[in-house]
Amino acid sequence: MKHRFIFLVVLFLGGWFSVTEAKAQEVLTLEDAVKIALERNYDIKFSSNNVKIEDLNVSLANAGILPTVDATLNNNNGIQNSTQTQADGSVRERNNARNSNLNYGVGLNWTIFDGFGMFARYDQLKEFRALSETELQQTVLTRVADVMSTYFNLVQQQQQLRAYDTAIAISRQRLNIAQNRFTIGKAARLAVLNAQVDLNTDTTNLLRQQELYANTKTLLNEILARDVNTDFRVAETISIDTGLTLGALSELAAQQNPSLKAAVINKRVAELDLKQVRANRLPRVGVNTGYNFSRSESALGFATQSTGRGLTYGLSASVNLFNGGLQRRNEKIANIQIENARIDQERINQNINAQLTTAYQTYLTSLSLVNLERNNQEIARRNQEITLEKYRLGTLTPVEFRDAQLNYLNAQVRYSNAQFQAKLAEIALKEIAGNLSL
Repeated sequence: MKHRFIFLVVLFLGGWFSVTEAKAQEVLTLEDAVKIALERNYDIKFSSNNVKIEDLNVSLANAGILPTVDATLNNNNGIQNSTQTQADGSVRERNNARNSNLNYGVGLNWTIFDGFGMFARYDQLKEFRALSETELQQTVLTRVADVMSTYFNLVQQQQQLRAYDTAIAISRQRLNIAQNRFTIGKAARLAVLNAQVDLNTDTTNLLRQQELYANTKTLLNEILARDVNTDFRVAETISIDTGLTLGALSELAAQQNPSLKAAVINKRVAELDLKQVRANRLPRVGVNTGYNFSRSESALGFATQSTGRGLTYGLSASVNLFNGGLQRRNEKIANIQIENARIDQERINQNINAQLTTAYQTYLTSLSLVNLERNNQEIARRNQEITLEKYRLGTLTPVEFRDAQLNYLNAQVRYSNAQFQAKLAEIALKEIAGNLSL
């Protein structure tokens, strides 16, 4: 029990400094990080604006269903030197004769039938909006996955910082023991020097880990689109969802995976393209009406002034009888595009299933490694407790003590890495399934 108590004291001293420093930092939860990313991330903002654009594009007018109304105004004026010879031989002349023509009015043009192409176009605009929403969903999934991966990378590195702190505390304890034993003549100077070298090595490893940790915090701040110098700390542990099943994930992916949803939408877009092409075989019918006013003045002529106003209306119709086989060619191309969209949908579905299968196997392996490394860490911890007491009593060589210390450190690092890799596998599975829950 005594050597266990000593070891626990060393562990406490190793983690005390990092805990004290962390108290002064902002605690950034995963939920808060995701919320900030959804509000600020540049890629998400960009995709959100694209959705707004496509939403504005969905209108009857943009599809050509509504009429157009135009107001027109034409005012032409001229100054001429004119000469007119009449039938009786007389000549009329006028210098600087002013002439003017004024026309203005309102006209309406409306295509009331174009072979149902306008309705296919309107449906296609809706599909484009759905496609942009799917692209936004993909962007959100990708960015949230980036946030989660980076966040848990920081959790892992934070755990490793504590492991290196503990290693330094143990090395410092070893150095004190070696110095005490050297002072009373029970150890050589070499033991003190070796203990100092190992302490310096552990300190170097800690500094490198601190650098990596600081750089990863900068990366997370960049993803969150906030000041990269914002200081914070993250959660202490990594929680892993161990209840994922391949069957449930496959069902979710079939319904929610953005890439698969986009493929389905692209196939519908291609089908609507064909409808618009086929519409060119049918007549195109339009109506027009308007109310116009006209006035003309001439300084020379039989009528020096004339005016008119009134309603105009008409009907137009046209149908293509022959365009050199272009209609048939366009329909064939549209059918091929539908086939390509169907093939692409099958390809993406196959690819998603392959990704799920591979990622799920990685997930299962990672869970097994977590359990294995957890046991290894516990064994290494117990071994470290025993070797620390033996070294204090002088019954263990410095090399054996260092081996036990490194085994414990490596066991802690491997356990942290195993948890992180398992979490990454979980995130990858949920991202493929299109259901990235926190």
